[in-house]
Amino acid sequence: NQGGTKAGFDIRFKLFLVIMAVFTLGNSSDFFVILRAQDLEAPLVQVTLMLVLFNIAYAAVSWPAGRLSDRMGRKRVITIGWAIYALVYLGFAVSNSLWQIWLLFAAYGIYYGIVEGVARAFVADLVPVEKRGTAYGFYHGVVGMMLLPASLVAGWLWEAINPAAPFYFGAGLAFLAMLGLIIMVRE
Repeated sequence: NQGGTKAGFDIRFKLFLVIMAVFTLGNSSDFFVILRAQDLEAPLVQVTLMLVLFNIAYAAVSWPAGRLSDRMGRKRVITIGWAIYALVYLGFAVSNSLWQIWLLFAAYGIYYGIVEGVARAFVADLVPVEKRGTAYGFYHGVVGMMLLPASLVAGWLWEAINPAAPFYFGAGLAFLAMLGLIIMVRE
């Protein structure tokens, strides 16, 4: 009997899935950050190098972020990562020069390195060992189901309003998810 449920999952895991769905709805395809760079007239070679920088930052931060989550808790580290994401997306919304886009790609890699592994570790923390496979299936199913509408909404906002709109939307949902995680999910 985990958290008051007999056959299902603990309420903390269910809440985390709902919060993850909210976050993911604002986490559109990475293609939009590439489009934003091109919107500011970045040459293709620079966009490619920005993606290299993103991956270097992602790789450099992943291990320290995992270690930090072992020390201070997964929830805190995810919250830090989502705060960085919100700031990065606000940056993509307001940036008007390529040097800013370069910094944002690096910071976006830092967000990725912080959250990707730690969120999965948090899933493991929230469910009993014998249910982890099913829990990961639910987690990835929720994320996968939300990615399509996330990109559709971002594309619509880009076209209907302006190129900054999907980034404001993503930053806002990241902030809401961050608050939801802090307030609603016990570690």
